[in-house]
Amino acid sequence: MDSGSSSSTGRHVVICPWLAFGHLLPCLDLAERLASRGHRVSFVSTPHNIARLPPVRPALAPLVAFVALPLPRVDGLPYGAESTNDILYDKFELHRKAFDGLAEPFSEFLGAACADWVIVDAFHHWAAASALEHKVPCAMLLLSSAYTVASMDDPLQEGAESPAAAGQGHPAPVPTFETERRMLMTTTGSSGMSVVERFTLTVARCSLVALRSCAEFEPDTVPFMSALRGKPIAFLGLMPPSPDGGRRDVSENEEDVTVRWLDAQPGKSVVYVALGSEVPLSVEQVHELALGLELAGTHFLWALRKPSGVSDADLLPPGFEERTRSRGLVATGWVPQMSILAHAAVGSFLTHCGWNSTIEGLLFGHPLIMLPIFGDQGPNARLMEGRKVGVQVPRNDGDGAFDREGVAAAVRAVAVEEESRREFAANAKKMQEIVADRDCHERYIDGFIQQLRSYTD
Repeated sequence: MDSGSSSSTGRHVVICPWLAFGHLLPCLDLAERLASRGHRVSFVSTPHNIARLPPVRPALAPLVAFVALPLPRVDGLPYGAESTNDILYDKFELHRKAFDGLAEPFSEFLGAACADWVIVDAFHHWAAASALEHKVPCAMLLLSSAYTVASMDDPLQEGAESPAAAGQGHPAPVPTFETERRMLMTTTGSSGMSVVERFTLTVARCSLVALRSCAEFEPDTVPFMSALRGKPIAFLGLMPPSPDGGRRDVSENEEDVTVRWLDAQPGKSVVYVALGSEVPLSVEQVHELALGLELAGTHFLWALRKPSGVSDADLLPPGFEERTRSRGLVATGWVPQMSILAHAAVGSFLTHCGWNSTIEGLLFGHPLIMLPIFGDQGPNARLMEGRKVGVQVPRNDGDGAFDREGVAAAVRAVAVEEESRREFAANAKKMQEIVADRDCHERYIDGFIQQLRSYTD
């Protein structure tokens, strides 16, 4: 894994991820991959986010420095709310406003850093501007599928995904509710800049776009993508996490409730349910999902984030836990997702189809039951449905609503009904071979480094 440059020819790379753990953690993985090739990395974030990151592997720690820039205070944003995981969706605009306040301290840091490259997330228009000011080549990082990037290159398009996204020249239909949510990205809120404006400015100011995918995983899309809005694309591979859970030191107490419960379940019998930590379902949606799991009749382990303002007594339908106690467990705290996905009792994954979770689920060959909520999750789900590794929960086209019968039908198709279950499991296994091919993904990192070097050598 240490191919590429040695420490004697290593460069200084500044990585500045978006303030969400779905971005912070993959960026930390990228930092380690660069450090394993002898490059020094400055990982820039806020103090509380840095404190919550898992430790860097000891052999690489001397090459990875954490740079803490305090998040400015903004009226209405809770104190200490540095990550999107700390706030409700209606506070995201205030969070972006605070985030924009990092522009000046970041520029001061970069001016003194003697950096060779800067890698920033898609919202970081001011970081890309700082890189231009200090004459440091900048790569914009997109932690999404190529399918998603192709489908959302024009966030204003309606009704269908682009031919490049759909593959084979057949645009895939986009639900009405998802199109309407896309339009929200064009709205200017209290931060003073829409998501689309942030993306547009960032890509205009960067030299290169780095995308977390590869031709092996997306053969209908990646080979046809060489540039995004005139900027060359470098592919990073999938950056799969370590199957053993990676760096995180998990105490026995943190694992015992979920993993010990799994130890008592039959092999491949459990549906693992996890819909991410950023945008929780409403309590009504939680109830429909719960009753759908009950109707499906399967064993399940549910990592459930509580909606705001909902009491423990009202979180689940009356009597649900008692009725499903013999075959289900609901965990409302932190759960060791990688340990759960790796467990022999887990046979399928009910997921929101965030790109991290999609890759993690397929790393263990699990077929997917898909319930996308926002952002890139809808295109990711359509991509995976096209690869026949699972099915989406049926939704109302207008408002995205789902019901217990639809949940139960999707769960049964993937986890119970023999013919469809076999097909989805076989296709997920084929995808697993690609995700687990670490040599393939490390070669993509080497290629990315070579593209970065072309701007400085």
